Amino acid sequence: MIKVLACAIAAATASMLMAGAAKADESAFLKTLAGNWSGKGTVKVRTNAPTMKVTCRFKSDANASSLALNGRCTSLVVFSRVISANLKASGDTYTGSYVGAGTGTAGLGGKRAGNAINLAIKWAKEVNGDRRAQMTIEKTGASGMRLTTVDTDPATGRSVVTSRIELRRS
Repeated sequence: MIKVLACAIAAATASMLMAGAAKADESAFLKTLAGNWSGKGTVKVRTNAPTMKVTCRFKSDANASSLALNGRCTSLVVFSRVISANLKASGDTYTGSYVGAGTGTAGLGGKRAGNAINLAIKWAKEVNGDRRAQMTIEKTGASGMRLTTVDTDPATGRSVVTSRIELRRS
């Protein structure tokens, strides 16, 4: 009986230590995304719209369990949009919100895999024929970050990159 109890306590302790290590690893990853970022990329307002080149600036605040990314992307005088993503982490699972598609606040949910947070988007209103898309926030190298959104073209059923923004710490 004492051996069983000792094994149970050891297993519980190991489990708590592993959970703590996982959160510590997430904290370290999130902190690499903090700071001021600027860069360029492309945006399609809809899957069948022409691609626009954009210039973007973001400020990112991160702590042990959250990431707040706030910025603006512009394309000459044709396009200017405030963009924000606010995420909470629990282990490698993320939930939060996104503003930037012009349809209101969208929901985000997903997981981190390596240097990328892969998120499902649930739009506030229908976009491109449905309310679903994908977003990836990816750490690239020591001082880079890539933001990508992918949606489905309702006419063809194919995945279309609707935005890809390459940022560098500024």
